[in-house]
Amino acid sequence: MAKITYIEHDGTKHEIDVADGLTVMEGAIRNMVPGIDADCGGACACATCHVYVDEAWVSKTGEKSGVEESMLDFATDVEANSRLSCQIKVSPELDGLIVRMPEYQG
Repeated sequence: MAKITYIEHDGTKHEIDVADGLTVMEGAIRNMVPGIDADCGGACACATCHVYVDEAWVSKTGEKSGVEESMLDFATDVEANSRLSCQIKVSPELDGLIVRMPEYQG
């Protein structure tokens, strides 16, 4: 179980305990965190679960796959720390992870 902090574009924080093996997106959806729609259900076929990974956590969330990079091309306001939350698998090493949602997903 990892505690993940989801921060909406307006600064509203949601601290959620997410079970190992789920994705950051699944943790948000199961806890009704606003700003992560996940229209494709986690199939890496849209960009509605776009998040900004806090700089301190970028190296711990793994590398972006080519498919993820392609889907991020459809997102707005992509930054170097942009990820699709459906592609970040929760593990004990991610306890304390902080992600922020872009304004357009608010």
